[in-house]
Amino acid sequence: MPGSPGRLTETDRLEAFSDGVMAVIITIMAFSIRAPGGPSLSDLHGILPAVLVYILSFTMVGIYWNNHHHLLRATRHISSGVMWANLHLLFWLSLIPVITEWVGSTYRKEWPAATYGIVGLAAALAFFLLVREIIRANGQDSTVARAIGSNVKGRISPVIYAAGVGLAFLNPWISYILYAAVSIIWFIPDRRLVRRIPAVTELPSEA
Repeated sequence: MPGSPGRLTETDRLEAFSDGVMAVIITIMAFSIRAPGGPSLSDLHGILPAVLVYILSFTMVGIYWNNHHHLLRATRHISSGVMWANLHLLFWLSLIPVITEWVGSTYRKEWPAATYGIVGLAAALAFFLLVREIIRANGQDSTVARAIGSNVKGRISPVIYAAGVGLAFLNPWISYILYAAVSIIWFIPDRRLVRRIPAVTELPSEA
């Protein structure tokens, strides 16, 4: 039965699957980075934009992985709605390697910058939806519901991404600054969830 020694709970299985997907996403992104064509700093300069976009994307996926971990650790019940919402989030995250490679080679253009923001916006909305589904499955008095509260960061992030999408047609660099600002906002894991997770989690013993 779920939760018994040696068995993974539904939450554990969902987290393990999501961790695997995010690990693959990061690996694919790393493969898109090409080594400099020569030994000089000028050769490195040629791939610098692609490296910077990779760093931004790596940070974004890492933030989702970190906060996703804390979110699921505070979750007790998994419904079909939660599972579909989780897949919805992973779908948008899986597009990040493609858009990262596109922006890295065409970072001065409007549409790549705007599309990067669209993917970021969709992922932010998907995470917000996942939180809502978890609260629905666990109740308004659940750990997640009490910890999330008004969810200011979750509400402001889509607004910043949407602004970045629109401003990409004015100046792509403004968009990149806004996208980086979202990462800065979320860089520190959501302490509301961290505080409500026990400091020591007992690992299941072997069967």
